[in-house]
Amino acid sequence: MIKNSSYLNTSQSRIEVALRQHLPSLQRLPIELHEAMHYSVMTPGKRIRPLLVYAAGYAFGAAPEILDKPACAVEYIHVFSLIHDDLPTMDDDDLRRGQPTCHVKFGEAIAILAGDALQSLAFEVLCNSDINETMRLKMIATLAGASGSHGMAGGQVIDLTATGSGLTLAELENLHIHKTGALIRSSVLMGAMAAPEETPQLQQLDHYGKCIGLAFQIVDDILDITGDTGSLGKTGGKDAAQQKTTYASLLGLSQARKRAAQLYEDAIASLDSFDERADPLRELAQLIIHRSY
Repeated sequence: MIKNSSYLNTSQSRIEVALRQHLPSLQRLPIELHEAMHYSVMTPGKRIRPLLVYAAGYAFGAAPEILDKPACAVEYIHVFSLIHDDLPTMDDDDLRRGQPTCHVKFGEAIAILAGDALQSLAFEVLCNSDINETMRLKMIATLAGASGSHGMAGGQVIDLTATGSGLTLAELENLHIHKTGALIRSSVLMGAMAAPEETPQLQQLDHYGKCIGLAFQIVDDILDITGDTGSLGKTGGKDAAQQKTTYASLLGLSQARKRAAQLYEDAIASLDSFDERADPLRELAQLIIHRSY
């Protein structure tokens, strides 16, 4: 659970209930597909992206019950990406969140379809949210853009193409702005879009999302070297084994840590015009920098 924040703790409890609530019933056919979806989603995770939806919404006065469905939508998209990322044709990993990956548990075909179904479910849930129609359409467009060829999927292609070859720092940053950062930025923006009134500070909020998205990836790269498989919940040392360029391999651990710390400071500075209702966003930025898995 999140330390020192009753709002984030409450939000973390809310998202676990909401995620299960909107998944298909395990009593309905096709049962194996639904089991794979439940297995992948409900395995305990950090839930950083849905928490960002709640935190950004809170900063602008959005009620938690309004934020439940957008928060579910971003987590379903995230889990869909993890299922596909772990496939043998992609990163080929056997462990995710401390459990066998979806394709190891259910086979490749069901894993692919579970990811596809979660992607569809994300937009179904978002379409059925209680947010006004204009903002709902903006949310759908934001999430779709972050997930597609100009966002997460495009970043994944850059990653696959670059494996085994060197990248410059600018190329690496471009990769992760798309692969990891796009969904994190969209999570922040979608929370703000749920506000009861139009928000004038979206540019600052977007900069916050960009900074913490890159910081998240740098910490991931560092943990791949310094963490162990047991604490990470996924296979450690995969980046080096696959000859991937990372912030840690390109800059060294010390400079990578400094870069992450600078991005954290930039993220916090972008919230200078916000009052204490942005404290959950500040706490999440700190959590991202100091996490150990």
